[in-house]
Amino acid sequence: MTDSAILISLAGVLAAAAPVVFAVLGETISERAGVLNLSMNGMILLSAMGSFAVALATKNVFLGFLAGAAIGALISLIVAFASLTLMQSQVAVGFVLALLCRDLSYFLGNPIMGQVAPRISQLPIPGLEGIPILGTLIFRQDMMTYLSFVLVILAWFFIFRTRPGLTLRGIGERPAAAFVRGANVNRLRYVYAMIGGAIAGLAGPIYSLSIKAGWKGTISGLDGIGWIVLSITIFGGWKPFRAALGCYLFAILQWLGLVLQPSLPSVPSQVLQVAPFPLMILTLLFVNIGNAEWVERSLARLPENVRREIAKALRAMNATPPAALGVPFEKE
Repeated sequence: MTDSAILISLAGVLAAAAPVVFAVLGETISERAGVLNLSMNGMILLSAMGSFAVALATKNVFLGFLAGAAIGALISLIVAFASLTLMQSQVAVGFVLALLCRDLSYFLGNPIMGQVAPRISQLPIPGLEGIPILGTLIFRQDMMTYLSFVLVILAWFFIFRTRPGLTLRGIGERPAAAFVRGANVNRLRYVYAMIGGAIAGLAGPIYSLSIKAGWKGTISGLDGIGWIVLSITIFGGWKPFRAALGCYLFAILQWLGLVLQPSLPSVPSQVLQVAPFPLMILTLLFVNIGNAEWVERSLARLPENVRREIAKALRAMNATPPAALGVPFEKE
């Protein structure tokens, strides 16, 4: 593989990570507010199909993306209503919606399978696309990939550097304290659940109108992405930059599966295609492994300096969810 081919491939990795970045950051915002949206897998499939259908009917890519965001917001509204107003289990509601939306996407999308709709194209940035290495990697992408870079920074800034972001963290960590300070907890949870859902809903059209252009039903290759999104949200510790790192790690693992295929002819292609999924789950196990008693006992047997360094690394990987995640709030 030449250096040029490697750069182009890595640029493709950044593009392939874009929909996962949108979905993970959307879920991060929702969970920061205390709303767990387990419908992510079905949501991505339904928004991919719905946005493709709208773009096909209107010949307008923008309306397709708008439809994807609307589908994500609507599904998140259903999750919020069922859990915040009807006081039903967020886990149960999300899981049922994940299955329902998946089957709906296959059923409703059957008539448009194999058709061709408009798609977004690359948008090189004049003056920057010629920069060695960076020009190929970053500045010859499409608009949604550029937005995925910006979204990571904006999400971090909003959550950790603004007063509304402080309130967002408050309603997810200590809703009673946030309520005493004047926050309408349930209303804000509705708002942030829908905002997070709209952002995550854009993952669908990025797939069907760009990366995997078209709608191919059960062979679209999107089923399962939503579960990876949920695991990366945990891996990311509900922090945008760390979450983005998990998204790019997943995209690199997918790319490696394709690159290694010619070198490993004896390994079935299906094994390399699905390998990123168990590898991400395995990575997720290391996030909170430092809390296990057997790890603490094992570390106690090591020399002090070694134990200290390993403990520091494990603490850096540790991720603690918002304290009120999935817990309904009722005014006393």
